[in-house]
Amino acid sequence: DSAATQQIFNSLSLPIQLEANFRLHSKEPTMIMTKAELMSALKHESKIVLHLAGKCDRKQLEYRPTPKQRSTMDMLRYLSMMGPEIVRYAFSPTPGFDDWTKAVEATAKLDYDGVVKQIAALPATYEKMLGGVADADFRTEIKDFEGQPTSRGAFLVELALCGHAAYRTQLFLYLKSCGQEGLDSSD
Repeated sequence: DSAATQQIFNSLSLPIQLEANFRLHSKEPTMIMTKAELMSALKHESKIVLHLAGKCDRKQLEYRPTPKQRSTMDMLRYLSMMGPEIVRYAFSPTPGFDDWTKAVEATAKLDYDGVVKQIAALPATYEKMLGGVADADFRTEIKDFEGQPTSRGAFLVELALCGHAAYRTQLFLYLKSCGQEGLDSSD
């Protein structure tokens, strides 16, 4: 019944805390993903975003599914800076949102060609940012955006890698909504 369903939704604590996966630390360091695998996955996601950006019709860059959602151009801008800013935050000795705000402001000034250029540079950006990082640095405990303890590696997987996957899927759906009927799951 709808009351029972509503009770299930009401029992959720928002934002939902990850109770049994990333944030719990065992006494033994465990690597689920190596640095090379993380970098490869981030580069792969970047290439998918670039591919999808190439499918955008410039006449539909201001498309938004509803008035309060990001436009396609806003989505591209976000995807062009989100991952590197999460990496920067994760490795900052004094993490905060000033750099994030500056990156948002800088990408807001980019046109489509500038955003595509920035997206095309993401694989090299990840290589530069993560290439010299030791595996042990990914197991270092940091505070996430909500101030909760997590490992640096889990933070990067949860937010940068999963963020790429989530937002590129949203971009894919925007493109489908704009009539890109030729797109399918291989895109």
